[in-house]
Amino acid sequence: MHLKGEDRAFIQQVIRNIPFFRNVSDTHLEQIIDDFSIAHAQKDEVIVYQTDKSTDMYIIVKGRVKVTLLSEEGEEFILTDLQKGDFFGELSLIDGSPRSATVIAEEDSTFGILKRENLLAEIQREPMIAVDLLTSVVHRLRYATEREEQFAFLDVRQRIFKLFGQYIANEGNQEENGFYLIRKRTHKDIALRIGSSRESVTKILKTLATKKLIIEKKDCYLISPSVCRKKEDIS
Repeated sequence: MHLKGEDRAFIQQVIRNIPFFRNVSDTHLEQIIDDFSIAHAQKDEVIVYQTDKSTDMYIIVKGRVKVTLLSEEGEEFILTDLQKGDFFGELSLIDGSPRSATVIAEEDSTFGILKRENLLAEIQREPMIAVDLLTSVVHRLRYATEREEQFAFLDVRQRIFKLFGQYIANEGNQEENGFYLIRKRTHKDIALRIGSSRESVTKILKTLATKKLIIEKKDCYLISPSVCRKKEDIS
């Protein structure tokens, strides 16, 4: 199904914020938008599987997804969360190789999809797309390197602080008491994102709750601003 109405308007709005489309002429940008199709996924539905041979790129029009690695034993490690306006699948789109991760809808979602052959045709018309595409890939590689650094040098408590700091930056609203309100995640979900066990996460969160640094409610966390500071500041 091709884009139309609100979906097309949203892609037009978002596509300029994607690094490798920022310098495309208006004429060619309209052609790229015409090349997009639309798809929908329900909550918990797998969008792409790790090692899939598909090479399409996805822009999230509505909803939220998680990008995860799955072992043969069924163990999971969550790499990142993506939401409305974010994109994924650019690595396979570039080199045509199988998917490097699994992407799962965390809620009912809608996507704009661009096929690899369509992007390659646009690169021939506008070579600067390739340069900007490399910039985008380097940015994500730097993010991956930062995560590796966390696992190499930070203990579990520091990783939790780092993760909550990211949540606060992305979605946190500061309350009158100075605490930041973020959407609640399960202890297992947090553990999957920081490479730890659920038991370790539960133990640390209980300690933080005792120190009044985190308040756990039914559907949200209230996080003290000090959680975003260095470990030495809140020990």
